[in-house]
Amino acid sequence: MTALAVSNLEKSFGGLRVTDAVSLTVEPGERRLIIGPNGAGKTTLFNIITGELPPDAGSIRLFDRDITRVPSRRRCHLGIARTYQIITLFQGETLLRNVTLSLLGLRRLRWNPFLRLDRQETLRLRARETLARVGLDHLAERPLAQTSYGERRRVEIAMALAQNPRVLLLDEPFAGLSIGERRDVLRLVTGIPREVTIVMIEHDMDVALDFAERITVLHFGRVVVEGTRGEVVAHPRTREIYLGE
Repeated sequence: MTALAVSNLEKSFGGLRVTDAVSLTVEPGERRLIIGPNGAGKTTLFNIITGELPPDAGSIRLFDRDITRVPSRRRCHLGIARTYQIITLFQGETLLRNVTLSLLGLRRLRWNPFLRLDRQETLRLRARETLARVGLDHLAERPLAQTSYGERRRVEIAMALAQNPRVLLLDEPFAGLSIGERRDVLRLVTGIPREVTIVMIEHDMDVALDFAERITVLHFGRVVVEGTRGEVVAHPRTREIYLGE
């Protein structure tokens, strides 16, 4: 059984083909890194996997279940969670409320228009536990607007973890972080249990290579190199794309 398998995915916008027959297989518990220059189609691939964009062709399987036509709103219930390249949080709310809202998204309670979140002690306790996992429980009642960029990155990861994903997609989690913040986020990500399969998009090669077990290189929407860290770093195509050699 594979955790995630995409086969011959294609996506075009007008005459521009952004995803070109992309296939990859990720094993349960694997730490996969997807790299490539700007415009390589990395985020578009994530958007197709999560159902935010429909593919023009190809298929997606999650733990051997075909989810190609499953609506985006249902995929989180099947075990996929993600973060975004551009942070998408509720700026006017506290850290605790942000994570509580993420937990609410998987529950029938979300349909109750009279729900008072401040009275949902079970959800609030789970939210605090999740914030503790990312080292932010001491800031639970702080408004998001009063936190650092690195702390917001960790809140976003907490919101994804709150959904108990089986596959976690991280879209450039180190983007815009200081060296110290990158170390904190890397420590957080590497500490996620192996029950969660992680696929990460990242530009910061020095940090990301410490995380990756296998690497997929995308270029102009196609998979051009795939293998272990050593194989990908030594591959002449990788050097050509990144170093112009």
